[in-house]
Amino acid sequence: MVETSGGRWRLHLHGQRRSAAAFLAANKTLLAAVWVAGFALVFLWQSASVFVAGGGGGPRPAPAPSRPAPRLRPMAYNLTDFGGVGDGRAVNTRAFERAVETISAFADSGGAQLNVPPGRWLTGPFNLTSHMTLFLAEGAEILGITDEKVWPLMPALPSYGYGRERKGPRFGSLIHGQNLKDVVITDVTILAPISGAPNTDGIDPDSCEDVLIENCYISVGDDAIAIKSGWDQYGIAYGRPSSNILIRNVTVRSLVSAGISIGSEMSGGVANVTVENVRIWDSRRGVRIKTAIGRGGYIRNISYSNITFDNVRAAIVIKVDYNEHADDGYDRNAFPDITGISFRKIHGWGVRVPVRAHGSNYIPIKDITFQDMSVGISYKKKHIFQCSYIEGRVIGSVFPKPCENLDVYDEQGQLVKRGAVLNSTEVDYDI
Repeated sequence: MVETSGGRWRLHLHGQRRSAAAFLAANKTLLAAVWVAGFALVFLWQSASVFVAGGGGGPRPAPAPSRPAPRLRPMAYNLTDFGGVGDGRAVNTRAFERAVETISAFADSGGAQLNVPPGRWLTGPFNLTSHMTLFLAEGAEILGITDEKVWPLMPALPSYGYGRERKGPRFGSLIHGQNLKDVVITDVTILAPISGAPNTDGIDPDSCEDVLIENCYISVGDDAIAIKSGWDQYGIAYGRPSSNILIRNVTVRSLVSAGISIGSEMSGGVANVTVENVRIWDSRRGVRIKTAIGRGGYIRNISYSNITFDNVRAAIVIKVDYNEHADDGYDRNAFPDITGISFRKIHGWGVRVPVRAHGSNYIPIKDITFQDMSVGISYKKKHIFQCSYIEGRVIGSVFPKPCENLDVYDEQGQLVKRGAVLNSTEVDYDI
């Protein structure tokens, strides 16, 4: 008897054991049929592979039917209801815009869901709305338009924290959100060219509360994830912090920037951020906090745990001289406050600089903790923490050698050595 199971052919023999010759003689017709069927399957598989992956811009086969989308809102629509075409060539910007316009009418009745079916959906940027679920079916890909001539200017929003127009390839954005909370981004893959593609951030929660980002893969040409809250005097005036943000179970890559960033636009404040179970690979920087005089605001209560670095030039970076400003109207006496930053279970290999944490006399780094850390060396040069204007502690085993500024505690939490008051160490600027 011949049957298929899990894509494999199985041959079952029943009755008494026979010799191979006797079996072949008695089952020539059966084996011939199996051989023809197997050849046909291989031929069809190879043809399909060439059809999908081959160049030349030929049409792709229609995607296989997917499971019905779960109903997560009282109302649900498909992108095709608004004229969407998922062939990888038709531009679907207007279809997304029409869908969002329709869904916005259901904000007071539980919202609505937009299902993106399997296919390749080319689009320019579009805005999202409140009480909306954007659901991508298995096999659905949203492709951003790569032609810079059709990229829009990001609007100047002084009340929100941005005081000048900037051109950039936004995919989806939430602007002027009122009490924007409970944002969940899960099981999403975001891809952009890893070089020559500036401002292609993956996910940027900006002036948001209660955000969950999980189970995502992001490989982009700028920061993979960047938490923000407004820029200089505009962000201070708007005064909407980003808080209660959880990032977990993600893999990210940023060849020219950072895997996960906070700032530099953080003038409304960033607090209560947890980053856990994250792999950052093949990146210029791993996790980074960046700010500058003129930002004001605060960065506090930030926790990193179970972070793995793989081929990262600088694993942990805190930088307080990121002096790019919206305009010349920023307050030169607006000093950010950085306090309560913890790193626990930090591991990696192929890392050139394990930690570069440089505060200043105007913006010191306070209450920082390193615990259970081992970051392997990849260069023969001196492999140490680089610190200035920083105070905090090292608990238990930490490798490589921490900076002398930090207090040293054993595994039981007993003080072993008080940190020295040092404001600089060797600096490697080539990161």
